[in-house]
Amino acid sequence: MRLSNIDQNLLSKRASSGLTTLPRLAIEFLFFGIKEARACLFAGLFFAAVFAVPRAGLLGIPRYDLLLIIALAIQGWMVWTGLELLDELKAISLFHVVGFALEVFKTSAHIQSWTYPDLAYTKVLGVPLFSGFMYASVGSYIIQAWRLLDLKITHHPPYWMATLVAALIYANFFTHHYLGDYRWYIAACVLGLYARSTVIFRPLETERKMPLVLAFVLVGFFIWLAENISTFFGIWRYPSQIGAWSLVHVEKWSSWSLLTIMTFTIVAHLKHIKTRIHIPPPA
Repeated sequence: MRLSNIDQNLLSKRASSGLTTLPRLAIEFLFFGIKEARACLFAGLFFAAVFAVPRAGLLGIPRYDLLLIIALAIQGWMVWTGLELLDELKAISLFHVVGFALEVFKTSAHIQSWTYPDLAYTKVLGVPLFSGFMYASVGSYIIQAWRLLDLKITHHPPYWMATLVAALIYANFFTHHYLGDYRWYIAACVLGLYARSTVIFRPLETERKMPLVLAFVLVGFFIWLAENISTFFGIWRYPSQIGAWSLVHVEKWSSWSLLTIMTFTIVAHLKHIKTRIHIPPPA
């Protein structure tokens, strides 16, 4: 699954030689899909396990515990094979901690935004430890996509502003139960802050670009789809899904898009690439 520089150069030459029979955009789209699939490797393998492991577990191991073992095995394998770097693992571990803290709060007795109904030996404060990997998978995707697609950002906002907005996003997940939900105000701040920001990526040889805010929204949408599939398989349940499964409210899409922004900000800091993602505007 690894795309080395040699492999990419070879594929690029083959792609260039085939431009007479296939449109360039189609070839670039193919390479974009390959790199996106590679960036989603951890998330794809982990959620494949989520869907494959029976609810009753296997060999006497409860499902949630088995998912934790599988997640650790996938993470260890990726680091061992060099598909994931140790520095990237540190960032992903932070996402696990941040996500798990949110899970503990959201599933607490006085909040109960959702529940994990099944038995597990690796539950801490009522939350199975594997749940943090669902947040870590988002971080893993952003980290891998950043490297594989050679991402750059034009007109990135000042870092102190981006950090402040990311902190407000995370805080709102907690405080909206007591002080009101201010996500749309925060979203308005995000639109203003990132209005001029553009993400530049390279599927093959040519650099392409899209508004950074659109990228956040698209990632949030795919996470929302994954959440619907996960609740359908009973990994966790919202109160509205206790009697029978129903579609996760579309409002959660906005929550995941905001979480993507927070994750993006953490990645930018922990990978120490502030100078790399700033491209001076043309004179």
